[in-house]
Amino acid sequence: MTPIEGFSKLSKEEKIRWIAQQIGTNVQNLEQEFKSYWHTDAEVQKLYDEFSENTITNFYIPFGIVPNMLINSQFYAVPMAIEESSVVAAASKSAKFWLDKGGFKAEVISTQKIGQVHFLWQGDFHKLYCVFDELREELLRNAASITKNMTARGGGVLDIELIDARQHIPDYYQLKVTFETCDSMGANFINSCLENFAQTFKSWLLSNPIFTNYEKDINVVLCILSNYTPQCLVRAWVECPIEQLGQVEDQNALQFAQKFKTAIEIAKKDVYRATTHNKGIFNGIDAVVIATGNDFRAVEACGHTYAARSGQYRSLSDCSVENGMFKFWLDIPIAVGTVGGLTALHPMAKRSLELLGNPNAEQLMKIIAVTGLAQNFGAIKSLVTTGIQKGHMKMHLLNILRHFKATESEVHKAVEYFKTQVVSFNSVREFIERVRVDYDSLV
Repeated sequence: MTPIEGFSKLSKEEKIRWIAQQIGTNVQNLEQEFKSYWHTDAEVQKLYDEFSENTITNFYIPFGIVPNMLINSQFYAVPMAIEESSVVAAASKSAKFWLDKGGFKAEVISTQKIGQVHFLWQGDFHKLYCVFDELREELLRNAASITKNMTARGGGVLDIELIDARQHIPDYYQLKVTFETCDSMGANFINSCLENFAQTFKSWLLSNPIFTNYEKDINVVLCILSNYTPQCLVRAWVECPIEQLGQVEDQNALQFAQKFKTAIEIAKKDVYRATTHNKGIFNGIDAVVIATGNDFRAVEACGHTYAARSGQYRSLSDCSVENGMFKFWLDIPIAVGTVGGLTALHPMAKRSLELLGNPNAEQLMKIIAVTGLAQNFGAIKSLVTTGIQKGHMKMHLLNILRHFKATESEVHKAVEYFKTQVVSFNSVREFIERVRVDYDSLV
């Protein structure tokens, strides 16, 4: 690639031409290919283009549905945007498995979020601490125009703390602010408040006679929300008498329950297993977060941090087998919104929320957590019985067939053949080669 000046100022067609030159391909073919993914409605495409920068086309991700998800006695058809084979199938099977056992339960434990003003200051901490109540009132008063609407909806600024962090960095302090953002994710609201607080703090120091001249000098390093939201917490769970689990493949109910619990214990102790275990949970969570126009990167970063809150990275889910009961649950922080941002702009995000009955933020938190738990249950159930590859590779079969450009007739034959055979890249290749040799001999 050669450097280019002013790329952002080029039209989409000019950007595509430049890319074609860089990769050495036919401009017309590349332009035709990229344009084939543009939305047929020019206004919708313009909307997509404005979501990000330097856009040249759209990148499709399959949009699937998990039907019959019973959560707190209410049925949902859960939208999932994900490209990985077997994820939607696993969540659907889990939904079906628990349907006659009471379904899934979920509750929101708390919904608070955190923002921070990070600053350096060489003044007397005790002096600042003694007048901090006065500063807090000034901060809230000057931010009233920003917080007014959120406060009217039942949210706003819940608390402001002064944090002495000099043990980490010389002269380093924080204003740690706790927020309630109701049905919005609240990133823009939080960041606007924090920047306002920083300006007010500087002005307040300058005008306060208790501080000397050198103490009036404050260096605000950054003002930003935190994506670690351990107080924005939701719990999802399933439970039933052990015997209701029934025969699971070649294991009776108790054998399955005990083996399942052992698998969870391993993920709580071994960091290598815990990482893959939690990735499986996020297969479910991310897919719903994306489908509803929320920030999957923030949710996932927060979840992984939460998994390491004890000092060791561990499983996010847990299991108990005692007093004749099997219980499997997940506690996870999930900060999402159902108003504002892409939720109000992206056509499919709006449809997803409609499909879910236009939930508020707390309801969406529950749905997302349950989907993560369902995906996790399906994965562990497979791992402790038939193994993960049997179901996954059968779902992956079509992808392999496409790699070999299989015809519809070859796909049909392959699907029938591999109902009783182990799927692998080599076995599919050998099968396709045999089918084609047989066909050629007949022609």
